[in-house]
Amino acid sequence: MNLKKYFIRALHRLQKGPGYTYKELLVWYCDNTNTHGPKRIIKEGPKKKLIWFFLTLLFASLVFWQWGILINTYLSYNVTSSLSIGFKTMKFPAVTVCNANPYRYSEAKPLLKELDRLIDAALERILQPSPGNSSESITPPLDLELWHQIPLVLIDEHDKDNPIILDIFETIQSSTDTPTPAGNESFGCAMGIGCSHPGSDNCTYRNFTSAAQAVTEWYILQSTSILSKVPLQERIRMGYQAEDMILACLYGAEPCNYKNFTQIYHPDHGNCYIFNWGMDEEALNSSNPGAEFGLKLILDISQQDYIPYLSSAAGARLMLHQQKSFPFLKDQGIYAMPGTETSIGVLVDELERMGYPYSDCTMNGSDVPVKNLYSEYNTSYSIQACLRSCFQRDMVEICGCGHYMFPLPQGVNYCNNEDYPGWAYCYSSLRSSIRHRQICIDSCKETCNDTQYKMTISMADWPSEASEDWIFHILSYERDMSTNVTLDRNGIIKLNIYFQEYNYRTISESAATTIVWLLSSLGGQFGFWMGGSVLCLIEFGEIIIDSLWITVIHIISWCKGLRQRRYPDAPPTVSELVQAHTNLGFQHEPPGSLPMDRDKEQELPPEPGTPPPNYDSLRVQPLDGLGPESDVEPE
Repeated sequence: MNLKKYFIRALHRLQKGPGYTYKELLVWYCDNTNTHGPKRIIKEGPKKKLIWFFLTLLFASLVFWQWGILINTYLSYNVTSSLSIGFKTMKFPAVTVCNANPYRYSEAKPLLKELDRLIDAALERILQPSPGNSSESITPPLDLELWHQIPLVLIDEHDKDNPIILDIFETIQSSTDTPTPAGNESFGCAMGIGCSHPGSDNCTYRNFTSAAQAVTEWYILQSTSILSKVPLQERIRMGYQAEDMILACLYGAEPCNYKNFTQIYHPDHGNCYIFNWGMDEEALNSSNPGAEFGLKLILDISQQDYIPYLSSAAGARLMLHQQKSFPFLKDQGIYAMPGTETSIGVLVDELERMGYPYSDCTMNGSDVPVKNLYSEYNTSYSIQACLRSCFQRDMVEICGCGHYMFPLPQGVNYCNNEDYPGWAYCYSSLRSSIRHRQICIDSCKETCNDTQYKMTISMADWPSEASEDWIFHILSYERDMSTNVTLDRNGIIKLNIYFQEYNYRTISESAATTIVWLLSSLGGQFGFWMGGSVLCLIEFGEIIIDSLWITVIHIISWCKGLRQRRYPDAPPTVSELVQAHTNLGFQHEPPGSLPMDRDKEQELPPEPGTPPPNYDSLRVQPLDGLGPESDVEPE
């Protein structure tokens, strides 16, 4: 009932205002709107009315077209980059130094002994092949089980469609036409990654144009299987210790030593040491720019104790990074050569990206679907950590074990040849899979705020020939307490790391289009083409609401008419109409009649709402009854 009254009131409002039909509503809008064009349509003559109609329709279309372009531009969330230069006292970056060789050969040799004998014998057959060389002639005999799990082979690729694969330790040729390594210089050296299942004949091979590359990759793959079974504490013991590697340290004017470094284990480089990591103590500030106020280090890499086939590069691997971030030296580190003094001037770039929806970046990695396996180091999120965690996740799901170079999820073991014979094939297939790589790239996000250190590197020979004698004597005595020289130019590295200047650059993103820009652009287009304003839009909204009311009222009227047609009522008869105006309650009761029972009284028809007229007043009264002031004239 209340709803009906509400619509009736709305109808009354419409009848007082624009009208009750759509035509009346449209005419009222064109006559009262402040927008240019519609008013001329109803006030001009027939020809001009047609012209103004098409002009109004054309310019309205242009307005909506321009509005669509502007809204689409705003919803694309483009950004603009701005560069600003500031000057302030800055925190000195965290400095990570590692040895290019992860383990001391004197400590790791018992584990790699059989592997070294295999690679020595393989190189002998590659360099000096002869029919008499065979694995049986070597004493003690070679353990070929490692070789057959991941073999190193020679490939003749004269026929690209049917390459000939030759095992280096194969002693009997299947055919006299099969070429030997010595008789054909076009052999390409390739490394067999391994079969998908033990005993399977289907193998995947990685081709190399040089035997040096093939031998290094094969040795790394085999050593990975061996070292993955060694406990972490034993691997740390086999690495280079801080007191042996860091010979001297000076930060600004303050002396420091190996105790000021934090040790972490890195699978690629063994023991690494981080200065000013900021985990346990507040990060150090640099008091002034210049080499005199930076970090000075003297390192001993002990090159004579390198593993021959594991690392072919000699030097120190170092990286500058933010505090509380994990150093990924393989991707972002640089080498420092032995026998040189390397000076590194640092400039700071601060990147500030806008978050969603302007860019797909993250503040702390909490919205990234990949679990960060490097969180065990209590380090901050980085996209490198996410990509490696994603690869390790896929490795565990597909291969059933984790790769030795990445942290392990809980309850998972590292891959090795004994427990997981097909891991090398699985790892090779996964690493070369573009689909899995793209999945990880799409899952990981860049950090919204990042600090990058731009380095300017210069080198010089150190120490000079004139000073090397006394410098080596002093450093040997300080480390080994020996008067004999135990150091040489092949193992000594000097580093100078400092800020070039205190000017830092901030590259920040800002929204190219804002809501203020959108509203002003929309209003400018509307005002230019139609001469309208915000009030005109309100008028247009009002006319839409009125048209909706008219539509609702028409729907209600149509439903009411439909219901009446479905249930028609017969018209009343004359007797029913007379009976409706007869009030039985006013009829004269004869004298002596008894009052009716209560039940009979209830059977009487209801009393009408209006009493019948007093018919006695219509009777003709005698003349005597007329008063002296009566208007009735006597006959």
